[in-house]
Amino acid sequence: MEAALPYIWAGLLGLAVLIYILLDGFDLGLGILFPFANSDHDRDVMMTSVAPVWDGNETWLVLGGGGLFAVFPKAYAALMPAVYMPIGFMLIALIFRGVAFEFRFSSKGSLQRFWDQAFHWGSIVAAFSQGLILGAMVQGIPLEDGRFNGDMFAWLTPFSFFTGCAVVWGYALLGATWLIMKTEGDLLAWSRRVAAIAVFIVIACLVIVSVTVPLLGVVAADRWGIHYPEIDWQRMLPLAPIPLITTICCWQLVSSIFNRATVYRPFLMSVSIFALAYIGLVISFYPYIVPYGLTIEQAAAPANSQGILLVGAVILLPVILAYTAYVYWVFRGKVDINAGYH
Repeated sequence: MEAALPYIWAGLLGLAVLIYILLDGFDLGLGILFPFANSDHDRDVMMTSVAPVWDGNETWLVLGGGGLFAVFPKAYAALMPAVYMPIGFMLIALIFRGVAFEFRFSSKGSLQRFWDQAFHWGSIVAAFSQGLILGAMVQGIPLEDGRFNGDMFAWLTPFSFFTGCAVVWGYALLGATWLIMKTEGDLLAWSRRVAAIAVFIVIACLVIVSVTVPLLGVVAADRWGIHYPEIDWQRMLPLAPIPLITTICCWQLVSSIFNRATVYRPFLMSVSIFALAYIGLVISFYPYIVPYGLTIEQAAAPANSQGILLVGAVILLPVILAYTAYVYWVFRGKVDINAGYH
């Protein structure tokens, strides 16, 4: 049992990060799209659509960061110095964005315009920062004896800049498909148009990242057996269902947007694409928790600490999942600023 504890915790933290990406992703995406809506009424509806759930979505970020510190302290100590700046940008943006969310409802005129822009740019900076962190991790964190030994700007490269932009567009797609699911009338039509643009940009980003990663010469490419100009089919074929299913989901998403599906299908397909990309990322990193120098076992806290914390997690996680599911169930359906949910 002790040998399995690090992997159980890695799975729980990985799940928490995935849930955060999916839930707060559409929330951030809505903020990214916010100032481009056609009217103040549409922006009010957009905010109302996430008002019951937006702050609860960030619970999972706290769980992921706090869990990493408690259960994998060596990973926390190695990773944080490598990405202090983008994490700092992200946290400041999330704070500013949260303040803007609350103050906008109580403001009028030019002050409301200010909070609109704060909400928008806070969402963009938070999303872009997450993409920078992702790009830095895919390229690998330089470690020596389990400690970060790179430059303070090692996280800023052309590849990480591109992944930052890709995450912004990915969240915009999640936000647009969320609005397709939650709104009606002119805002629904506008959301379809935005989603139609975002989906092709996201697909292009997925292709570019998939082609570029093997050129970086990192362990992630070796896991998939891709070494230009050769491919190790013995490694590639067992993992082929992931890109194949992702392709099918992309096709279904494009079809659902242009066939004007207005309930759950566009949003579920965009969520599926994110989930599959995340699974591919986990496969690429395994068994490293800090790519590519610190494994799950090497970074884990003592077994007794993991065991005690796991007891609390087993009690609290179902509660968090239950109230999250309940909130989404209660506020399901279309939303209108005047009539509420129906």
